[in-house]
Amino acid sequence: MSTELVWFKSSYSGTNGGDCVEVAAAPGTDTVHIRDSKAIGGPELRVSGGSWRGLISYVTAEGC
Repeated sequence: MSTELVWFKSSYSGTNGGDCVEVAAAPGTDTVHIRDSKAIGGPELRVSGGSWRGLISYVTAEGC
């Protein structure tokens, strides 16, 4: 099994740069990695899958 992260950019990100977020699920774990797509080598935020799903549910419900 590969342990390399596969990053996905937000579907709301434009082609001109700007404020973009990328996420990757860590293979074999319940961890989601989050980073600024403009700073690929920069810091990452790591949260549990449950926390990530909770955030997405909240944002979706609030129409953010």
